[in-house]
Amino acid sequence: DELSRSSHSNPGKSLVNGIKTNPASNSPKSSVSVPMGPPVYVDLAYIPNHCSGKNTDPEFFKRVRASYYVVSGNDAANGEPSRAVLDALLEGKSQWGENLQVTLIPTHDTEVTREWYQQTHEKQQELNIMVLASSSTVVMQDESFPACKIEF
Repeated sequence: DELSRSSHSNPGKSLVNGIKTNPASNSPKSSVSVPMGPPVYVDLAYIPNHCSGKNTDPEFFKRVRASYYVVSGNDAANGEPSRAVLDALLEGKSQWGENLQVTLIPTHDTEVTREWYQQTHEKQQELNIMVLASSSTVVMQDESFPACKIEF
């Protein structure tokens, strides 16, 4: 009763990513059990939280099946991008049961991404995962940044 009153008076307060959580818990993963359902197929998915391991695990990749995953993150001090998340992509995709082409699009060239690419290249090929490297650079108002063109 207390939970239902707090949910009505403060909508979304006890929700994490749309899932009802235990309000006494600070960690959304601690006691949340998400009912299994069919996977969701999308063209493009942005890996949450700058590819930090805080919110993305193999379950994300088992359930969110994308043709393209965008990996953002260029902050090694905060573990972004996370090697664990990149490994979770391999683990999750290995559970798909179908060999759909997946393209991983890193927005930054980082040491973590390069090492992961080199160390898991055979597994990527086996799972039909292509990592898109971009040598294109966009220059705008005294700023430059890497760019990728995606066509559907």
